[in-house]
Amino acid sequence: MLGAVLVGDNSYYDTLLQYAQNGIKLPAEPSGLILPLGDAAPTLGADALPASATICSCHNVSKGAVCCAVDAGCTDLGELKAQTKAATGCGGCSALLKQVFEHELSARGVAVDKSLCEHFAHTRQELYALVRVEGIQTFEELLARHGRGHTGCDTCKPAVGSILASCWNQSITDPALVPLQDTNDTFMANMQKNGTYSIVPRIAGGEITPDKLIVLGQVAKKYDLYTKITGGQRIDLFGAQLHELPAIWGELIAAGFETGHAYGKSLRTVKSCVGSTWCRYGVQDSVAMALHLENRYKGLRSPHKIKFAVSGCTRECAEAQSKDIGVIATEKGWNLYICGNGGMRPRHAELFATDLDDEGLVRAIDRVLMFYVRTADKLQRTSVWRESLEGGLDYLKAVILDDSLGLGAELEAQMQLVVDRYECEWANALKDPEKLKRFRTFVNDRRGDPDIHFVQERGQRRPISARELHLIPFTEEAL
Repeated sequence: MLGAVLVGDNSYYDTLLQYAQNGIKLPAEPSGLILPLGDAAPTLGADALPASATICSCHNVSKGAVCCAVDAGCTDLGELKAQTKAATGCGGCSALLKQVFEHELSARGVAVDKSLCEHFAHTRQELYALVRVEGIQTFEELLARHGRGHTGCDTCKPAVGSILASCWNQSITDPALVPLQDTNDTFMANMQKNGTYSIVPRIAGGEITPDKLIVLGQVAKKYDLYTKITGGQRIDLFGAQLHELPAIWGELIAAGFETGHAYGKSLRTVKSCVGSTWCRYGVQDSVAMALHLENRYKGLRSPHKIKFAVSGCTRECAEAQSKDIGVIATEKGWNLYICGNGGMRPRHAELFATDLDDEGLVRAIDRVLMFYVRTADKLQRTSVWRESLEGGLDYLKAVILDDSLGLGAELEAQMQLVVDRYECEWANALKDPEKLKRFRTFVNDRRGDPDIHFVQERGQRRPISARELHLIPFTEEAL
């Protein structure tokens, strides 16, 4: 194989790259590499990769280097990363590294430990089942019943926190749940490179009134925030310091906004085109459906972030086929696509069901999402989860559409519980003075961080760079 140009479906990129770079012998039916054979298409497992295959491009770590580390006695994934530096760069190779590492261990007769961490000898899926079946609602209770140790760690705490939120949808600001969250969830904002935070209110379906646009402008101007329209049809406000977050969100919530969950492993956005309301090509009201879906699934916590899109016709202006859940209007209803994503390894969503009515669409999405939440590994995107399912897309169709496991009603009921318990996390926090105490740079006063500095660029402020430190004015306080 000399090379390839991929048009449209680029999900075979990783496989083709290994064939091209490493001179691997082509399969018996090489046409399967370029023809749309779906699950029958040839793939390269960990055993088929040659020693020269690159696992981590950031640090140029080959499969051979991983094998050498295993031969030298390395049996822990964290230790492997420390030794080889693999997956310590962008992290995009983490899944492949884990797959190769576990395969090499098994090949040498070493039992592969599937434990979540040292505190839980269970996988994420097993812990989810224990939480659901036994009605466990706190980390301490789960640790006492099925774990070991007293405190947990940075691996199991966020994973269990996500499981509890997926099952019971209690506010992550509750005192018992706050210690389980990472930095972004703790402060309900995304920390930026200079220690400030971003404000991302929900703009469901990308639809916003002029009055709300004005409020966003007023808030951004008042607190001198950098503003940017995102690819998910929202407006991000950057540069807020920790102590400013409650005041900013107080003004936004008073204007009718709510949290956009940009900080959580949860539903982010439902992108939409204008659909049949305005567009002469639209065949269904895509905005109304996008609003319905976003308002239904907002706040749903999952193993990884989830993105939706709804297009009003097959011209696909909302790019639904690149999302975890994609909906495209037809003359008879809606076509449902699932398990697509962008990112380091883009994957086209797959057509899952056709010509669904509104109720059938929501029912199918309920089941798909809750089955994903129930069975996926921690921090596993829907695309990787789908690829790891034994039986592939046909199996998933049987479970969701044909209810082959008899789980349909249960999955729908679980989703309805999450929907019914939704509450804006920022609105919840603003009502409780105790919860607001952690939004301070300093414990004893409400000053901002004196070490955060900005410069002006294109009419807005941005974080100062290392080469611009000489621009910081000298003050006695700095001493």
